[in-house]
Amino acid sequence: MSDLERGRVLWVGDERKKATLAQFWSQFEEDRLAAVEEVVMDMWEPYIQATLDAVPGADSKIVIDRYHVAHLLADGVDRVRRREHAVLYGAGDARLKGTRYIWIKGPSRRRRSEELLIEQLSRSGLKVGRAWAIKEAATHLWEYAHRGWAVKYFRRWYHWATHCRLPPMIRVAKTMKRYLPWILNYLRNRHTNAGAEALNANIQEVKYRARGYRNRANFRRAILFYCGGLTMSPL
Repeated sequence: MSDLERGRVLWVGDERKKATLAQFWSQFEEDRLAAVEEVVMDMWEPYIQATLDAVPGADSKIVIDRYHVAHLLADGVDRVRRREHAVLYGAGDARLKGTRYIWIKGPSRRRRSEELLIEQLSRSGLKVGRAWAIKEAATHLWEYAHRGWAVKYFRRWYHWATHCRLPPMIRVAKTMKRYLPWILNYLRNRHTNAGAEALNANIQEVKYRARGYRNRANFRRAILFYCGGLTMSPL
């Protein structure tokens, strides 16, 4: 568990289970739990349930991290690409060879040459081109300032995605619909887990420099020491 505002580790538990997060929440009195403003997480059901059980009003406080949703969308596109590439390559068509990353990159990371290649391949009627267009359209959901307009946009996008005849993208759309209220909670404060991902990188660096730890207790203490935002001043 980490602090969204200060970017520090608050607590470390073992395993990805409901009981693990429930252990964290059990440390606090009811008034402290009620004061929680926002909990950003991925779409891991045990964590969602543990938070709903422990935190008053959690339904409006849980925020599904937008980058995890983006990863879900990218994975759907990649599954479409892999299936189509296997069919095309078997028939001697190598158009999709080596194109994996251009389909899953975000707009800000794509080069002009990659944009042109995507446009060219999409115009040729490839299924991955349709999947990519669905993925790109979904990202506009986070640009809305008002929840009502975002819901209307999602309904239109959802109809398109679920009628595209691409099973991986249909599954992604249905997953997003299931978690939509928590996805749209992002529009309130626009927090993400980017800071937590940076902390994960720092934790891996701590582990690497120590060449590993003999037991979990020592590793946990090291994480809290180096990433817990401790004040080392004796005053």
